[in-house]
Amino acid sequence: MSREAVVVGAGLIGTSIGLALTAAGWGVHLRDRVISHARVAEGLGAGTVDPPVSREVALVVVAVPPRALGEAIGHALHSYPCATVTDVGSVKAGVLAALWDRQAGLERYVGSHPMAGSQHSGPLAARADLFADRTWVITPHRRSAPSSVAVVHELVQACGAREVVMDVEEHDAAVASVSHLPQLMSTLTAGTLTDVPDTHLALAGPGLRDVTRIAASDPVLWEQIIAANQAAVLDRLRGVRMSLDTLITAIESTADRDELRRQFERGVDGTRKIPGKHGRAPATYGQVVVEIPDAPGALAKLFADVGAAGVNVEDIAIEHDQVRQVGYLALSVTPDQVAGLERTMRDGGWVVSS
Repeated sequence: MSREAVVVGAGLIGTSIGLALTAAGWGVHLRDRVISHARVAEGLGAGTVDPPVSREVALVVVAVPPRALGEAIGHALHSYPCATVTDVGSVKAGVLAALWDRQAGLERYVGSHPMAGSQHSGPLAARADLFADRTWVITPHRRSAPSSVAVVHELVQACGAREVVMDVEEHDAAVASVSHLPQLMSTLTAGTLTDVPDTHLALAGPGLRDVTRIAASDPVLWEQIIAANQAAVLDRLRGVRMSLDTLITAIESTADRDELRRQFERGVDGTRKIPGKHGRAPATYGQVVVEIPDAPGALAKLFADVGAAGVNVEDIAIEHDQVRQVGYLALSVTPDQVAGLERTMRDGGWVVSS
């Protein structure tokens, strides 16, 4: 017999969790303040909008905006007296503090945070494999029951994610550095483009798109996230302000460029600390850039030729030419495979950029 779960919030994350739990054999019941969202998620196979028997629910996953988390978690603890309750909010300390002195059943609450998502939102963007091989942080508190921590562990396993256990405060400091600060930097960079002439933007390449991609995320959601993690985010922003002042001084100086170079070298060092594929140590890859026509079937043929080369492609990226009807597909492979892949692609009639 399947175990029963309730997912509160039928957006991208909630619907993706519903899809993953359903695939793992759970009976999932969907809740959303906008019933049409829950019905869309139901139509995608993420669960049912039919109400559960409250005492049979073993797990409640709260996937609502930050401002609604405390109330939704409290309601779930009260409404489902036998259930472990977790949330997937990106900030933990404030929510826990709001629940600490006034919420019965807190031993059944265990916070968690899947480090996965998209600049897109809503149930139609959901995928059952959204969390596959991604980090999912579990943040138990000192009153969390071991049995409830075990249920959240089951949730992470069902979603195919990699579990990491952290203290609540440590988690909030970590996400300020690796998630919230990058979002703000992307937002600031994209915001400067609003008064850039279109003729200048026509020169934009992949670097600008890489830096500004996440700036397209939901502003209302991010305003709530940043406000909820105010202290940790401000600490990181003050550090950036000091670095920016140093950078401005280095650029202004015409006599000494050593500091400017050090800033670039520090950036390189930072990229080398980012974990590599599947959390392993960072690896250096070579790139083979292939010109691909903007025509039906071209991408399928290219991948077929890549497969025939017998190489393992570690990553891909595509950039579109601003004038010509072509794109440039960058294939990342280990350095020892670069020459062989270039040769195979040229033999297949493809134009390979050096």
